[in-house]
Amino acid sequence: MLRRTFRSLRHPNYRLFFAGQLLSLVGTWMQNVAQLWLVYRLTGSGMDLGLAGFMNHFPVVLLAPWGGMLADRCDRRRLLLCTQAVALVQAALLAYLTLSGHVQVWHVYLLAGVLGLSQGVDIPARQSFIIELVGREDLPNAIALNSSMFNAARLLGPVAAGVLVAVAGEGVCFLANSVSFLCVMAALLAMRLPARPRPASGERALRAIAEGFAYAWRAPHIRWLLCMVALGSLMGVPYAVLLPIIADRMLGAGPQGLGLLAGSAGLGAVCGALALAVRSGARGLGAWIAAAAGVFGAGLLCLAASTALPWAMASLVMVGLGMVVQMAGANTLLQVLSGDHMRGRVMALFSMMYMGMVPLGSLLAGWLCDRVGPALTVGMGGALCVAGGAVFGASLGRLRRHAEAAVAAGGGR
Repeated sequence: MLRRTFRSLRHPNYRLFFAGQLLSLVGTWMQNVAQLWLVYRLTGSGMDLGLAGFMNHFPVVLLAPWGGMLADRCDRRRLLLCTQAVALVQAALLAYLTLSGHVQVWHVYLLAGVLGLSQGVDIPARQSFIIELVGREDLPNAIALNSSMFNAARLLGPVAAGVLVAVAGEGVCFLANSVSFLCVMAALLAMRLPARPRPASGERALRAIAEGFAYAWRAPHIRWLLCMVALGSLMGVPYAVLLPIIADRMLGAGPQGLGLLAGSAGLGAVCGALALAVRSGARGLGAWIAAAAGVFGAGLLCLAASTALPWAMASLVMVGLGMVVQMAGANTLLQVLSGDHMRGRVMALFSMMYMGMVPLGSLLAGWLCDRVGPALTVGMGGALCVAGGAVFGASLGRLRRHAEAAVAAGGGR
């Protein structure tokens, strides 16, 4: 069982990638939680928390199409080295401003926007880079292990951030995150990769981007998967920007409670990612995605009804499990069903739906929270996620036929 679950780690390049990313992502989650608490401490506003989430993710929408085109045309390792360097500088500047006592909320918004721009290139490059490390056969397993890594960091990082913020302040979390990016850069430089042939196509960048959009739109199975990712990111994932208010106002738990809540979602997500890693192949994954959307929404409904920290933590375990199976499952199917020449651009669209919808949802959640309260805001998002999962599940038979026809015609090769 263990051998099958962790089979992608037999590839030396993937082992380097996995170790570097794990250390860096712990720092990233520490920064995410500390940044939310910093904004809440400076403003006390749900709208400002939503705006911070918007600035963190909306630039992905602007740059992801270009990032996907670059990922299909350029050396992906070099792209990743550049994006990690930008993220390192961003975290170091935020650490300096906070530790020196000069930080203002507009500094946080501006630097969050810089990080979002780098992620617009980083995410499609990183997602489409995985197949170079493990090959097509181990790709579903590697994507599931990536989700395990991401969510293990999501479990460890927020808990560490809650303790550090309470003891030493937010700036220490930002400083630790800046150092963690060095681990990723060292791992990338240590890899031994064969030379990647340059694409023969000389088409212009805008035409290449438009071709990616058209490719996804013409394939119903890809289009529906992207819609499911967009729905979860718009209506479900933004619960995270309201966690400081939930921890403080609904539960009276403070920054340490915030860390425990975020860590509980991480625990559920690790369980979901490991369940995906045990699977072999992608067949039947559509049904998992539909069911996961229902679990995600049900967890949010339970969170909205929570009046005590243990109940909220249990609800967030459901939220994390459902969210990661839905998102990582969609990621796997999109990569398996996309042609090699289009994988970077399809991953750019995944980035736009996954990361790009979150800022819009964050603004909406912040606006609603200030008017109807955090419980009703989270509950409405959960109900829509449940409904979306039901509609997707009812459409699976037709979508499966489209996917099988595309693979038979060579669209998944």
